[in-house]
Amino acid sequence: MPRTRIPNASRIPTASRFPTASRIPAASRILTALAAAACLTAGLAAAPAPAAAEPRPRTLGELAKKHHKYFGSATDNPEFTDAAYLKLLGSEFGQTTPGNAMKWYATEPERGVFDFTAADEVVAFAKAHRQKVRGHTLVWHSQLPAWLTERTWTADELRAVLKHHIQTVVRHYKGKVIHWDVVNEALNEDGTYRETLFYKTLGPGYIADALRWAHEADRHAKLYLNDYNVDGIGPKSDAYHALIKQLKADGVPVEGFGIQGHLALQYGFPADVRQNIQRFADLGVEVAITELDIRMNLPATQEKLATQATWYADYVRACLAVEKCVGITLWDYTDKYSWIPSVFPGEGAALPYDEDLRPKPAYHAIKAVLGG
Repeated sequence: MPRTRIPNASRIPTASRFPTASRIPAASRILTALAAAACLTAGLAAAPAPAAAEPRPRTLGELAKKHHKYFGSATDNPEFTDAAYLKLLGSEFGQTTPGNAMKWYATEPERGVFDFTAADEVVAFAKAHRQKVRGHTLVWHSQLPAWLTERTWTADELRAVLKHHIQTVVRHYKGKVIHWDVVNEALNEDGTYRETLFYKTLGPGYIADALRWAHEADRHAKLYLNDYNVDGIGPKSDAYHALIKQLKADGVPVEGFGIQGHLALQYGFPADVRQNIQRFADLGVEVAITELDIRMNLPATQEKLATQATWYADYVRACLAVEKCVGITLWDYTDKYSWIPSVFPGEGAALPYDEDLRPKPAYHAIKAVLGG
């Protein structure tokens, strides 16, 4: 996504109104000065020393900024009724992403009819709290409006619809959004193209077109491809590496790769995440960790929470080790509003704050890596 006399002294002889220094003997002046100094010294000695103010703990956003990176959290509009949640969101983090408010179903619910109400609310909040904003997302196979999915389009028709949507949204937020996830989740696990409406109608060239159209609308926003299960080196991340390399060779304005970072304790930590981040940086693009959460099978135990904390620390450490890894975004910061339980029944406890907005071991582990 949402912003008044003094008595008449004229009869007193002038010389008598106030004694002047010239009429007081020099010795008296010296003694008076010494006495005043002694009184002042005694008074200072008796006065208690002012208590030293406790330093305010550094936030995750402030600590990340020392490393020339951001640390942020996604958010969603229903949460804007929760004052305690908003207080932490606005104070702890230096960046935010609208979780749903910029998706196609929300921004263009009817063809050619745009509604930026929800996204504007999030952007206004971010501006008021001096936060960076990542735009998510312009082209995705999911959460599309019915008018787009429930009819058949010719290639020319869909190209016109896609271009108009991308450029209208990007222009609306020109100068307000630092990154755009231009194309989201375009590939399958084996590295082949996902059979989306856009791929089936327009072919793989829709990705390059989307990037070019977004760049025309805002030449200063960094343009990203974004996906999950690309944390380590494997078929899917290999395919993205090859795709970005080819797009850059063709002069397409792809400037970033978003690694979502949705992990689960039962599947193990990607040991080569740092090397994977580095190889994308070596292509000359930025890398961002865009949707980080680490879920577990419930109930949560102290052992699981300790492992989760280690994984969060290791992921943050991997980003810090690569100069072109520009920042990390939690996919919301509290278990209270996590998407995990509704999608993965029996799993959860994925975020650094619990449902009561209390920091968990993961929060302290992140803070330690950042230098807090």
